[in-house]
Amino acid sequence: MDKSRYYFSAVSAFAIWGLFSLALRPIKEFPPLEILLYRVLACLGLLLIVVFVFRRTSVMETKSYLGGLPSTGRRNLILWNLLAGFLLTTNWFLFIYVMNFVSVKATSLAYLVCPILTAVLAGVLLKEKIKILQWAALLVGAIGCGMLAAGHLVDLLLSVLIALSYAFYLIIQKKNAGLDSFIVLTLHTLIAVICLIPVVPFFGVGVPADGKFYAFIGIIAICFTILPMFLSLFSLKGIKGSAVGMLMNINPIIAFSLSVFYFKENADAWQYAAYSAVFVSVLLFNLPAILSKRK
Repeated sequence: MDKSRYYFSAVSAFAIWGLFSLALRPIKEFPPLEILLYRVLACLGLLLIVVFVFRRTSVMETKSYLGGLPSTGRRNLILWNLLAGFLLTTNWFLFIYVMNFVSVKATSLAYLVCPILTAVLAGVLLKEKIKILQWAALLVGAIGCGMLAAGHLVDLLLSVLIALSYAFYLIIQKKNAGLDSFIVLTLHTLIAVICLIPVVPFFGVGVPADGKFYAFIGIIAICFTILPMFLSLFSLKGIKGSAVGMLMNINPIIAFSLSVFYFKENADAWQYAAYSAVFVSVLLFNLPAILSKRK
């Protein structure tokens, strides 16, 4: 089976997320939780329109698919997706909380730790075969993360919590191989909204009057949430979770490049070396697939 489209989907998803700061920086004066809530609400509204207006056939096929499962299998699939929606919400909330009240560095480090955890969990829980070269790649990536976390133990622990929530989310998506990705994403976004609404009163989230805010929320919802989430879920239908996990490193590498070369933020030789190690780990991990494709 030609897996190039699945690799292209994964690479595209994480490359898009790497550019997220281009849409987020213009509305940085708004509270992070406010941005998150309106982002999720916008996503849910758009996804409901897509699913029930343009993908009604997929809805019927999903109902037939669920109806054809044994009662135990159907119940387990529903429970897995409820857990996935909760994990996604937890990841988004932890990310916002740590960025707002701890440090931006911890959230950036989470994007680097997550691929390694995802690859390891895929090998342990999904029994995916990881070759010796790929284990070496994971070690190189871990060294790069360790370099960035040196002297920042609290940041590392928080990064691991954020990374674990998303790593488990990705692993669970393997359970949805027979389901439409748009419908799965709609369900998870609905769960996120249900989970977020009760905490909103405690964080003073208001109703912004600035039209710029809603314009960028629309861009974030379509270009930086729905599209890359759909691409990442689609990629998991054709390639290993460990491979998708390691390709996730494209996100922080692009984000780091933007911060240095576009936003002109300072970076030292130690950071360049750490990100270079992560980049090498991505190439090493996917080298077997690249060589197999060439053959």
